[in-house]
Amino acid sequence: MARVRAQIHRITFEEPVDVWNIGRLIGNRMQLITQYGGLRPYGVSMLLGGVDKTGVHLLETDPSGALFEWRAQAIGRGAVLGNKILNQKWKENMSEKEAFELALEILEKTEKSEKEKKEIVTDLAIIKKDAKFKKVGEDYIKSLK
Repeated sequence: MARVRAQIHRITFEEPVDVWNIGRLIGNRMQLITQYGGLRPYGVSMLLGGVDKTGVHLLETDPSGALFEWRAQAIGRGAVLGNKILNQKWKENMSEKEAFELALEILEKTEKSEKEKKEIVTDLAIIKKDAKFKKVGEDYIKSLK
C-alpha cells in the first residue's frame, strides 16, 4: 500500500513523497481498522525509515495508528535492552560501519537463538542520505570485520 501510494505521488506531483506522508497513510489505516467493529485490528508496531527533502526520518507506528519520530529506536522482543544500549552508545554522526556494528551488538545481546540472529541479519538494510536503499547480507557484515 505504501509503495503504491509513493508511486502515485511521484507520477502525480513529479517528486518523491515525504516520509511523514507515508507514515500518516499507514497510521491512518491502522487507526481505521482498529476503530471499526468487524475488522481485525493490527496488533503490531512498525518502524518506517526514509530520507526526503526535509531530512532523515525514523517513524514508529503503534497499533492505534499513533506516529512517533525517533533518532534511534528498537521495538519488539528485546526492545527494552536494545533501547538502553542505543541510549548509551548511539551518536548523531556515527559512520555507517559504527552504526552497523552497534546494530549487530544489539542483536547479539537481545536475540537468544543463533537461528533467529541469522534470520534477522538477512533482513537488515541501510538507508543513506542520498535516498539509496540497500539490503545487506552476511557478505557485507563479514566485510566490516
